[in-house]
Amino acid sequence: MQSRTHTCNELRIENAGEKVTIVGWYENLRKVSKNLGFLILRDFYGTTQVVIETEEMMDMIDGVNNESTLSVTGTVRERSSKNANIATGDIEVVPESIEILGKCIYNELPFEINRSTEADENTRLKYRYLDLRNPAVKSKMVLRSRIVSELRRRMNELDFLEITTPILTCSSPEGARDYLVPARNHPGKFYALPQAPQQFKQILMASGFDRYFQIAPCFRDEDARADRSPGEFYQLDMEMAFASQEDVFAVVEEVLPPVFEEYGVYKNASKAPFKRIPYLESMEKYGTDKPDLRIDLELTDVTALMKDCGFPPFGEADVIKAIVVDGFEATRKQIDAIMAEIEMISGGKGYWFKVDETGAIAGGIAKFLQEKADEVKSALGIKAGDFVGLTCGDKGAALKSAGTLRKLLGSASEKHMKQDAYEFCWIVDFPMYEIGEESGELEFCHNPFSMPQGGLDALKTQDPLSILAYQYDLVCNGVELSSGAVRNHDPEIMIEAFKLVGLGEDDVKAKFPAMYNAFCYGAPPHAGIAPGVDRMIMLICGEESIREIIPFPMNKNACDIMMGAPAEVSEAQLRDVHIRIEMPKEES
Repeated sequence: MQSRTHTCNELRIENAGEKVTIVGWYENLRKVSKNLGFLILRDFYGTTQVVIETEEMMDMIDGVNNESTLSVTGTVRERSSKNANIATGDIEVVPESIEILGKCIYNELPFEINRSTEADENTRLKYRYLDLRNPAVKSKMVLRSRIVSELRRRMNELDFLEITTPILTCSSPEGARDYLVPARNHPGKFYALPQAPQQFKQILMASGFDRYFQIAPCFRDEDARADRSPGEFYQLDMEMAFASQEDVFAVVEEVLPPVFEEYGVYKNASKAPFKRIPYLESMEKYGTDKPDLRIDLELTDVTALMKDCGFPPFGEADVIKAIVVDGFEATRKQIDAIMAEIEMISGGKGYWFKVDETGAIAGGIAKFLQEKADEVKSALGIKAGDFVGLTCGDKGAALKSAGTLRKLLGSASEKHMKQDAYEFCWIVDFPMYEIGEESGELEFCHNPFSMPQGGLDALKTQDPLSILAYQYDLVCNGVELSSGAVRNHDPEIMIEAFKLVGLGEDDVKAKFPAMYNAFCYGAPPHAGIAPGVDRMIMLICGEESIREIIPFPMNKNACDIMMGAPAEVSEAQLRDVHIRIEMPKEES
């Protein structure tokens, strides 16, 4: 087989007269007559037009299905009708031979390659190898590769050492379900795929390494979301010895904004230092710990102002939140759609009223506010043309609904939302502990390996629910990119922290033996973070679904329908790993 002389994106007018060989996929043929047609050949790099000018060659190509791979040898000439939309639009190739390299045996494809994104998602995933031939889909994978290379380059320049950590490890209580792997040589025992390299990177700090990073694969048995892929994902994992929260912030603020600006659909990103918002303040002002700071709207607590207005839901509520949008122009139909979406997203309800051109409160729940209209207008500082959205309920429900309402109102108002920027912020001062929704018991709020603010003294003397942690989240445009923390490197503090959630010293030593023992040999203070690579690339590409930027994603049910995973295995394979399957009994 003769190798190509040029790619399908390489030939230009200066190549006219040259004999060349190009290879690629047969995209389509525009047949003009029995001895004239225009064939488009596509490879990884682009497309080139091939002109069929003999009846013999037309007969040969007529029997070939689209998406077969071809080798074309011929002469480059200037096109009489140029195509300014493609790089090779000034030339065409007149073939002297066409060789079929790989036949497509199907007359019909599951979708048109260049319109694959319009197909059903499961069909796209089943035929992912065809979907990836679409230049628009392929370009995101190319961009992914370039972004990862750029992140790696920037980390190397900051003297971080790339170290790979084990994939087969032990199960560890880190917040999500593990993927378990049976150990053939150790009957009844299992490895686990790492939810994150958390313990390994902390042990590296105790081992004398100063700055570590890797593009780390992580495995969590979680349900899919638009911004979360089930099964596996990648993160820019990093850790720094003898480091504080400020050191981590400085690295992230130096590395990420230039990457977002260079490769992103928006060309403006927050400059250092990013805005820092305490967790409790973020919940009160934005109704979420993942605020989209492109939106300039904030929540106002109006519980005392409106609880006794006579509107039944307000009278029963613990908290009432309001959002004022000045100059908000929307029809009743648009307002109703926003209120319906609040219930669909958050499970709560939204309410509203506005100030009409006469200065009167009107629409929505306005009739309940007439007696205190002047007080309401004064307290909220509202005027003619302003719109007020409201949510209520217990504190958690009211804040969740208000956060959703803020996002919807901001998105519907160009005046209150930047359209062309990446707005980063740090959410800091997370609570160390919380009461678990299911257990009703004291639990770690986030990372159990975080250092409590106030150290050992705080753990021994403060109400556990009042203790804050040196823990932080990185948020961009309303998407959480990462959690990080200053780590708890002191064995005494670690034992006391776990004691509050019912785990004694023996439990800590049993669950985290390597890390605990390593810290007993003199561990440095250390801190780290791990921004999600997939989520970053999703934002950079301007995609709503994380599956669009992963080469071979699973579907929403954590199934790889192209490969047929998960799949049954043979009895012999099960015997090798000492496992017997007992299916759940069907309820009668």
